[in-house]
Amino acid sequence: MKFDLSSLRGDITGGITAGVVALPLALALGVASGLGPIAGIYGAIMVGFFAALFGGTGPQISGPTGPMVVVLAGLFASLSGDVALIFTAVMLAGVFQIIFGVLGVGQYIRLVPYPVVSGFMSGIGVIIIILQLSPLLGHDSPAGTLGALAFLPDALSDIHVSNLALGLGTLAMVYAWPSAWGKYLPAPLAALIVGTLLAYFTLQVPVLGEIPTGLPELHLPVFSGDHMLLVVEAAIILAILGSIDSLLTSLVADNMTRKRHHSNKELIGQGVGNFFAGLMGGIAGAGATMRTVVNVRSGGRTRISGMTHSAVLLTIVLGLGSLASNIPMAVLAGILVKVGLDIVDWSYVKRAHQGPRWDLLLMVLVLVLTVFVDLITAVAAGVVLAALAFVKQVAQIQVAKLRNLPEYLDSPEDKAILERFSTEIALFEFTGPLSFGAAADLGHHVREHCNPGSRILILDLSAVPSLDVSAIMAVETISQDAKSSGRSLYISGMSDDVKKVLSDLSGGLPADAVFADRAEALRHSERLLTSSKNDQESMHDGMLAST
Repeated sequence: MKFDLSSLRGDITGGITAGVVALPLALALGVASGLGPIAGIYGAIMVGFFAALFGGTGPQISGPTGPMVVVLAGLFASLSGDVALIFTAVMLAGVFQIIFGVLGVGQYIRLVPYPVVSGFMSGIGVIIIILQLSPLLGHDSPAGTLGALAFLPDALSDIHVSNLALGLGTLAMVYAWPSAWGKYLPAPLAALIVGTLLAYFTLQVPVLGEIPTGLPELHLPVFSGDHMLLVVEAAIILAILGSIDSLLTSLVADNMTRKRHHSNKELIGQGVGNFFAGLMGGIAGAGATMRTVVNVRSGGRTRISGMTHSAVLLTIVLGLGSLASNIPMAVLAGILVKVGLDIVDWSYVKRAHQGPRWDLLLMVLVLVLTVFVDLITAVAAGVVLAALAFVKQVAQIQVAKLRNLPEYLDSPEDKAILERFSTEIALFEFTGPLSFGAAADLGHHVREHCNPGSRILILDLSAVPSLDVSAIMAVETISQDAKSSGRSLYISGMSDDVKKVLSDLSGGLPADAVFADRAEALRHSERLLTSSKNDQESMHDGMLAST
């Protein structure tokens, strides 16, 4: 494996800076997961190192993120704190991500519609904020969003004033910290230091307590018990969320560095990182947007920066773990509220009313499902509804363009023929790959727009690259309607693929004649109708002569 040393100085600087920024976030997210601050630190170390080593996004910094922690907190509550099963879920999530990468799923994950991504990311931000309300008020946070909301009246009736003031002060400091100072001392770390010192010398507030130091213990996977289905389900959710989160961050990194990441390689790297995180007692992670941005702005460009970030965290945990035990819970809660607010997609929320109403409704629906049901239901429902809405939109466009009136024809000759025989020739032009959404209305639309006296119906498939079974059935319906109405059905412009599929599934082409293009079909129709008209006139003249 080759390393790019062209930006070594920037990579080291960016990695150190990202490591410093990651420290308070890793501690806070570890606590929020239920597994403790040390699990957050080791998650940041393992995912950060191995995702950088094997991943496909040079400057990406990976570690614990809000979406992953929300899933882990729910799993912790469901499994009553069984750490062996939780770390098994983390390892399985890593295996699933590796499989995603090997199968090339990365290119499809990026197809998730933006309102769905915005909805579930904003929902995760709301969940993080809700879960931190009780710690801000001086109480332990109940498990789950609904439990936290139910406990809120009790927490409000017994507010720990000093704890609340410390948490709000931490939040205010993170927001007010000058950006110029942030180059030397990141805002979360500054708030962590100041809040800890203030509480240590002047306040009596709940703190983290003893934090294990030294090298991590090995946690082998466990595949027995009554909760394996729950473990596998959580692993799948972690894998999907981690993959989406990482690839979105990769896109941010691409925009900043003007380079292009390798999505499937990135998924493999994230999978390896999460597998080792679970193996070493760390929580699951993903590409972290804020830490990646800090790294890039500090000069990080290659995988060396992510590996340096992990080395910094490992150094800290081996030597400074005892000091971290004095960090107040309120300080971490204040930092996490900032994380939650940052995850909410405010940029879309501010201008959502100016866009399509359906997209806004979809975003709100996914957000509500994320907060009050679960993440996998929210994402699945959002993707299905978005896909159905897209199919409907495409179907409406295809059906609207179905009839090709004379004024829309490019050829003056074709236009003249249609104008001359406007009541006898009905021409319909199909465009694009006919979807099953449009197929349901094709037969009805043709019947509705055919002149009652038309004798020839032409279906022009020149612009149709493919047909699915639904569209083929619709063409057969049109053919049957034409025969029952005494019309001749002509099909023109079929590609070889369309002709083969239509012939194979219909047991032969369902048409009276097939032509290479629309012009040929129109000229044939003109000759036929002219000949028929002449025959009728001759017959009429003969009848007059005989009388």
